[in-house]
Amino acid sequence: MKNRSIVFALALSIGLFVTSCRNDDNEGETLAPLIGKWNLSQVGTTINGQEQLMDAPQNQNGCDKDYINLKIDNTITEGDYDSTVSPCSLDIDAGIYSRSHNNLTTVIDGATKIQDIVNLTLKELKLKDSFGIITVYTR
Repeated sequence: MKNRSIVFALALSIGLFVTSCRNDDNEGETLAPLIGKWNLSQVGTTINGQEQLMDAPQNQNGCDKDYINLKIDNTITEGDYDSTVSPCSLDIDAGIYSRSHNNLTTVIDGATKIQDIVNLTLKELKLKDSFGIITVYTR
């Protein structure tokens, strides 16, 4: 009886270990942290299968870069520097966001935007919307 208990415990332990090591639970999903401040770096699209990226023209010369700040409570702030009225004036909009697998959904000022997370590392967040517009943020 004692041997059966040991064999059962060993088999159960091996089964739990093998199950916990499976990697298909997050198929295609990156686990790098999304939370934090991301500075707008590049924008672009894909032409003939090739990404065409350029420095973000939204960023005002002489100002900090526009940004998004994704917070742990699923709120987002979006900072936009504009020098139209006064130099480097910061306009901040707030909203909410959610992540579902490799999609980032934001709702700011009642406008919902869904983007695919193309790349997420500790230093880069690359998003692509349904129109093929690519936005690259860096930390």
